[in-house]
Amino acid sequence: MEKKPMYVHVLENIKNMIINGEFPVDQPLPSQKEFADIFNTSEITSRRALTELANEGYIFRIRGKGSFIKKIEDDEETKKLKIKRVYFVYPDAPLQVLTHRFYQDLMDGIFSSCKEKGIQFLTWKIGENEKLPDDNQAGFIVLPHVQGAQEISVKTLETWKMKEKRLVTVHFYYPHLKIPYVVINNITGGYLATQHLISCGHEKIGIILTGKSFMDINQEFSLRMEGYKSALLQHQIEFDPSYIYIAEGNSETEEMGYKGMKALLSLTEPPTAVFATSDYKAIGAIRAAIDSGLKVPEDISIVGFDDISLAKYSTPPLTTFNQNSQNLGKRAVEILVEEYNKKENEEEILKDEIVPELIIRESTRKR
Repeated sequence: MEKKPMYVHVLENIKNMIINGEFPVDQPLPSQKEFADIFNTSEITSRRALTELANEGYIFRIRGKGSFIKKIEDDEETKKLKIKRVYFVYPDAPLQVLTHRFYQDLMDGIFSSCKEKGIQFLTWKIGENEKLPDDNQAGFIVLPHVQGAQEISVKTLETWKMKEKRLVTVHFYYPHLKIPYVVINNITGGYLATQHLISCGHEKIGIILTGKSFMDINQEFSLRMEGYKSALLQHQIEFDPSYIYIAEGNSETEEMGYKGMKALLSLTEPPTAVFATSDYKAIGAIRAAIDSGLKVPEDISIVGFDDISLAKYSTPPLTTFNQNSQNLGKRAVEILVEEYNKKENEEEILKDEIVPELIIRESTRKR
């Protein structure tokens, strides 16, 4: 386990001393030099600890007089952090990526929930400095990864947690950090997509994923594959690795689905149905099937994932999944604002999973 920086050790000790009433409220705290002597450290370290205490609202400073403890009321409700602002925090991604329906619905959900609660909603793009605003009345809904962008690292999330930032991650989760999270239930999504194709009479079902290899598929796509495998297993359908195509790319494109479908159709026994794990790939897969002389869904059924605006207008209209990411945003705000202080113990992780909704259109049908 990574050793805590010295200033954090000093910060936590001073905080505990304040909570335990070891300093008089109406008298200045020891100076940074005195704290340096108490903890056998440098003045730079003690100054950093005092600065963080001020940022977190435990103390305030008066020039020429020193640092003083902020008075804390006895009422339990007043001890809870009152959230006045919610920041949607995301990596430095191309703006066109963030116009995808998933992200737009996510932000709409956060915004509408904040508006209902009278809380200001702001966005915050993480650059190279990987810093959050110094705002002790704010909560942060963090989207750690966006395709085509450098993800927010686990180390950065750990640092923010150590600084006691109020965090909820969305779409991705890190159980070992014990940060609250809300995710789309991608395993269920993958299961339901495959189950739908099985219910249509298909057993030879291909899947088109995004990644670099079997060992390098990101969290959401690997979970959809687990759902795919689980549905096959429950219906005693043999899992065939040759029916898996992994498309490499920094963002979802039709071309990935086109190449994937062409590869699957070149097999000695090609699939009769395909689960393309995004709508862009699914639309490309439809085009590849038609270019190969097949009819969709008469000869091959295709399911997508995302329910982008174009899905209902594709030819044929695409059977797909709405990820309900607006609910993802709403639940993240609820956990951040209303449930954060309701954990029964430190080991408990606040979490929720949103189940995607199957939208049946004309790209699938019973055999």
